[in-house]
Amino acid sequence: MDAPSLPIADCAYVRSDFQPPAPGLQAVAYRPATVGGLVVRPAVFRPSELSVRPVASQPGQGAGAWYVYRCSSGGEQDALYRAPVWIPDAAAAPAPDPEALAEQARNQLRLPGPQIVMNPSVDQLVGLPTWLWLDAAGWNQLAATAAAGGVSVTAVAKPMQVTWSLGDGGTVTCTGPGTPFPNGADPKSASPDCGYTYRHRSLDTPGGTFAVTATVRWDVTWAGAGQAGTFPGLTTVSTTQARVIDVPALTTGGG
Repeated sequence: MDAPSLPIADCAYVRSDFQPPAPGLQAVAYRPATVGGLVVRPAVFRPSELSVRPVASQPGQGAGAWYVYRCSSGGEQDALYRAPVWIPDAAAAPAPDPEALAEQARNQLRLPGPQIVMNPSVDQLVGLPTWLWLDAAGWNQLAATAAAGGVSVTAVAKPMQVTWSLGDGGTVTCTGPGTPFPNGADPKSASPDCGYTYRHRSLDTPGGTFAVTATVRWDVTWAGAGQAGTFPGLTTVSTTQARVIDVPALTTGGG
């Protein structure tokens, strides 16, 4: 006749609220009875007994807890007494550096290059105001966020000004994208916020054109994890060619 099978005990050290007894006091140890059930017998902790606590894991050296050996199956207990063990808590991973995340967020910004528009739309004329502006779709605040370890930081870039280099040595700095030339406006009228008037034609220069460059400066700020800061301004640049001609009627004022 086969012997009856016994349930398999699932035993392991588990975290507990155990506290070590003071010297000379008795603690309770659980032992299996000879016939059925459990009995409780006193066990005395003596200084001469071996300790299973690692030296580096003694209480008072950081956060941790006592772990006791327990079996989860009903009616079965391990016959060997295993002393509680002090185990320190795992060291918490250091929180991400907000400034490092801010760098990542800044690098994720996708700033558009300025789209240059000028009026007159074909050739610029000596002595006639030239209107300068950028496509307004590219003059918007942009943001990017970087996150790690439950910490997130957002970098925000805002266009602040555009500096125009007109190719003949002249420069203009405008605090906005400029105003588009209105349909039907007087060609001799000047831009209210961003314009230039050429005094020399480009036909006398190599290539016959002036290189016109627009450089937009963006201010970048960041905030997150209770901190905030700024980055040195970023810039985006675009270049186009402008042909400047002279019309005697305009330069002399004749009809």
